[in-house]
Amino acid sequence: MRKKEAGILIVDDDEDILFSARVWLKKFFTNVIGISAPQKILSTLNENEIDAILLDMNFRRGFEDGKEGLYWLSEIKEVNPNIPVILMTAYGEVELAVEALKKGATDFILKPWNNEKLYASVNLAVDISRKNKKLSQWENLQESTQNYRLESQSPTMILVMNTLLKVAKTDANVLLLGENGTGKYVMADYIHQHSQRKNEPFVHIDLGSISENLFEAELFGYAKGAFTDAKTDKAGKIENADGGTVFLDEIGNLSLPLQQKLLTLIQTKKLSRIGETKERFPNVRFLFATNAELRKLVAEGKFREDLYFRINTVEVNLPPLRDRKEDIPALTEFFLTKFEKKYNKENLEIENMEELVNYGFPGNIRELEHSIEREIILSDSSKIQLKFDSSKPENETVSSLNLEEMEEKLIKNALKKYQGNISAAADALGLSRAALYRRMEKFGL
Repeated sequence: MRKKEAGILIVDDDEDILFSARVWLKKFFTNVIGISAPQKILSTLNENEIDAILLDMNFRRGFEDGKEGLYWLSEIKEVNPNIPVILMTAYGEVELAVEALKKGATDFILKPWNNEKLYASVNLAVDISRKNKKLSQWENLQESTQNYRLESQSPTMILVMNTLLKVAKTDANVLLLGENGTGKYVMADYIHQHSQRKNEPFVHIDLGSISENLFEAELFGYAKGAFTDAKTDKAGKIENADGGTVFLDEIGNLSLPLQQKLLTLIQTKKLSRIGETKERFPNVRFLFATNAELRKLVAEGKFREDLYFRINTVEVNLPPLRDRKEDIPALTEFFLTKFEKKYNKENLEIENMEELVNYGFPGNIRELEHSIEREIILSDSSKIQLKFDSSKPENETVSSLNLEEMEEKLIKNALKKYQGNISAAADALGLSRAALYRRMEKFGL
């Protein structure tokens, strides 16, 4: 019988119980951990991926009322309400069992247990844990989708949305291109939500924020003992998306060696965790995004041509906000409503809407959103006056169509605006600190 990949935590102060339970359950599950002190539960949960917990109800001699078990059950549920907990006791009072189930226990097992019953209960708990994780991911995605307005009055954007709707129904690789802040993450989420994988995980991986040394560990996972800090087997982000969609953002930042590893994964649809030879075949759909000019990078030998053609079965360019001015009033109203709720304000109104529509928005939708939020926080009035650097006419905002020149200019402006504060500049540009540092090094800033 093939072992199920799952983490099981057994908590009991009786070493014989711990030993026998671990030996039995190790036949069926890949990672079984036993601890004798309940005080170690929370730290163990932080250090390991646990799918189900077997928890004793009594830890002190002479105390057999089960109150300790109920206490630790509530502590576990406070930290992770979705993790199934099976309670164990040698004292099978019906009232205690009912109380435990009411407080969130998944099952109740009497000692000495029947091995087949123990396995069945733990196996069911693992299945429940997996369903809870998927449901949680789905709810988070639903919530994130509600954070954006996807309707458009712009002819250019309407064409983009229609294209995305068509490709969503397939498993084709999609490459999303566009400036920072144009909504590439939101559009990737839109594709996933309209695909046949919509009830499965949507995993966003920012390649710009992952160091080269951690790339394989983050994406492919690792086996216990593969390196110093590998204390347990850990699935990578690709495996965790099994059945769903993987969105690889900032793909233009990958080094050539990492591009080769990614190309192999996309071509073969198989991977191996660090430290093991076993091949795994996650069923995932890939989406990609970048603000880099990949064709130019290919010509310069900085991006593999075979990888470029592999990832852009369908290539979609997201227009900058200055090219979809028709959407600015509706987007502004959407963000006003969003931040009214967030900051408990009401009847807010933008006074300089005409100036807003005519502004170039080098930071695109993200700049609009952040500007509205900032002014709502700082303003004491319901009349909001958004402030922009309007000293230059709009056509000077885009003085060059060269993406690298525009990128360098935006980074310089952000660093100047935030007086060299890297965190603030990175946030305004929609980048991680690591990604901004790489770009600063690239442009010699």
